[in-house]
Amino acid sequence: MNKINEYISSQFKNPRGIAGKIISLIQNIVNKQMYKNTVMIVNVNSDDKLLDIGYGNGHLLKMLYKKCSPDMYGIDISDDARLMAEKRNTKANDAGKLHLQVGDCCVLPYEDNNFSAITTINTVYFWSDTVKGLSEIKRCLKEGCSFYNVVFTKEYLDTIKYTEIGYKKFEPEELVQYGRDAGFENIQIKEIVKGKSFVVIYTK
Repeated sequence: MNKINEYISSQFKNPRGIAGKIISLIQNIVNKQMYKNTVMIVNVNSDDKLLDIGYGNGHLLKMLYKKCSPDMYGIDISDDARLMAEKRNTKANDAGKLHLQVGDCCVLPYEDNNFSAITTINTVYFWSDTVKGLSEIKRCLKEGCSFYNVVFTKEYLDTIKYTEIGYKKFEPEELVQYGRDAGFENIQIKEIVKGKSFVVIYTK
């Protein structure tokens, strides 16, 4: 059973193959309220650059493009995810507004002060260094702009067997402190689903 849970956990971290496609579709369903909330609170326009960290199969990017058509960038550790996301976002890709890379959020390949918004949904559990990742995000954000870190509560994750392996689980206060350690001074927490999910908004 531990091997099965380890495999499932690894697929959520790095979706690949047929199982990765299935996991990505499951994520679209499970994360529905997270996607909806993120699209609602992210405020960008068609002239802005937006970065999504851990874009998966590109579901959130498609929703954001439908809302405001920003210049969309993404980084994910899975090459299979890149292919899925490009296929899902052909409209943005054809318009020259989709720029996806495979890489690590702790070493972002982007210029300083580059993005009007940065988003991520359920990826922070897997970062190799939380403070370093947040520091990189802060570097890449424009002044006055925000990073939206959307996560499940530790309480909720503790009810799921496969999260016992490979997941770092956070209390809201921990994510606030890591943000301060990374240099963010303006940090807000907003509840999405009571007891289940929330967003930490770090503004540069």
